[in-house]
This record gives sequence, structure tokens and C-alpha cells, in this order.
Amino acid sequence: MLPAKLAPLFSSSAEVPPWLGSALSLAVRLVLASVLLRFFFNSFLTKMDGFSLTIGAYAQILPKQIAAAGYDVSAISWPQYLVVLAGTVAELVLPVLVVAGVATRLSALGMVGFVVVMSLTDIFGHGVDAKTVGALFDGDPYGLILDQRLMWCTLLAVLIVTGGGRVSVDALVFRLFRTRADA
Repeated sequence: MLPAKLAPLFSSSAEVPPWLGSALSLAVRLVLASVLLRFFFNSFLTKMDGFSLTIGAYAQILPKQIAAAGYDVSAISWPQYLVVLAGTVAELVLPVLVVAGVATRLSALGMVGFVVVMSLTDIFGHGVDAKTVGALFDGDPYGLILDQRLMWCTLLAVLIVTGGGRVSVDALVFRLFRTRADA
């Protein structure tokens, strides 16, 4: 039998103190800010020309459809335009919401969905090569799509479970509403 102090180290699950969940959430959001925020912001900038979508936005998000239209944006249907617009806005807004801790669980879930769609677009829309896609358990951490994006989604899953924690906009909003309800 294990001593009581060692039991949590070998338990299949353990209660996590609230401060630890908050610290983990903050650490994950800081890591995502340092690794992904600039990446997504720069990618967003390639899709915008002032307040208009560039041809690059269509080429990145709907590569086969814009190629089939002869790179003529006016030949793109309005639902396709909405997909490009939504993808471009999501690329800017979702990472900011996640890092700031605004509707953290929902924002992180949206970001996971965005990363999955982005990855599928790269693989099937742009037809990236197998070396760039990578493979699970291949021992090569340089597969840019599968390895890296799986890691991004794992970090985001931590936020889906923990929420924003004490140092987040979520916590601030919760405190404001609780204060008003008590008054």
C-alpha cells in the first residue's frame, strides 16, 4: 500500500486545487500567445487589404474553388465569400479571445475547429506533401501539420477543460456579475 502522500502521484485522476487550474490555464494561454498569436496575426494580414479581402484570402482558404474560377473573385458565390470572410475574421479574433481568456472554453473549442479546418485545407486543398503533413509516432517532430497542430489542439483542450482561470477576462466578468447580483 502506498503512503498517503504518494498516492496522488500514482492515482489515475486527482482533484486539482483551483489555484493550480488557474495557473495551468494562464501558462497555456501565455504559451499560445508566444507561439501562435503572431503566426495567426501575420496570416490574417496576408488576407486583408485595408478592409477588403485579398485574392490571397481566397487562394488560402478556398484554393481549388478560386483556381477553378480563374482567380476571378467575382465568380465566387456568396456562400463561398462568407466562408472566406468568416475564416479570415476567425483567424484574428479566436486567438485573441483565447489568449485574453474571453469565453475561454468556447473560444478554445472554436480554435480547435479552426485548426482542424485549416489543416484539412492544407492537406486536401493545397495538397501538401506527406513529409510536411508528418505522421503520428514517426519519431520526426518536424512534420509541420500533424505534429504541431496536434500539440496546439492539445493545449487548447487544456483550456476547454480548465477554462480561463483567475487571470482572465472570464474571471473579471464573473466577478462583476457576482458583485452586481450581491448588491
